[in-house]
Amino acid sequence: MSVQLYYHPYSRAAGTLWALEEVGVAYDLIVTDIMNGAQKGPDLVTKNPMGKLPTLVDGDLVVSEAAAIALYLADRYAPGRLAPALDDPQRGTYLRWSLFAPSVIEPAVMAKASGWEVKEVSAGWGRYDTMIASAESAIAGKDFVLGGTFSMADVVFGGTLRFMMDFKQIEPTPIFTAYVERLNARPAYQRADARNQAMRKQLGLQ
Repeated sequence: MSVQLYYHPYSRAAGTLWALEEVGVAYDLIVTDIMNGAQKGPDLVTKNPMGKLPTLVDGDLVVSEAAAIALYLADRYAPGRLAPALDDPQRGTYLRWSLFAPSVIEPAVMAKASGWEVKEVSAGWGRYDTMIASAESAIAGKDFVLGGTFSMADVVFGGTLRFMMDFKQIEPTPIFTAYVERLNARPAYQRADARNQAMRKQLGLQ
């Protein structure tokens, strides 16, 4: 039985396609009409009470949250290739920057865009400019988060940077731009992007 992904091309599930293509596992897409609120229907809510995409079903297991899905797929289907082993010293760096994306980059960008007034010591994402400097430090002088080795951390961390730059929410600094260009050259990303584009066209969303 193949993996199933509750999906829409204009949701975070679009990025999950890249993770699936990188691991190379067979998968089926369950296209969910988020424009009409289908993600809040009983079929999905029984699996993911948040009623959000992406939601992945692998046999009897349900995994939600884009970063968690990507890390799960790497551990389950590409250990040692896309995910450092549990006893690999690079495992800490891998997890650090994978989780930095949803827990620091996303809320820092949202706080800046929304004009939230928060104390740096109280907000887990700190300050926007500190977030940018920290994100640059993760890849400065390196091809990927783990140096010369691509990993699922790049799908999560790099995918977040790409999305934020595409929507003008993060400045396309030279470090970020060069990094995303390297990621865009990956065949798995190109397959996922082509499928997302084709699905947008199929659904009449272009």
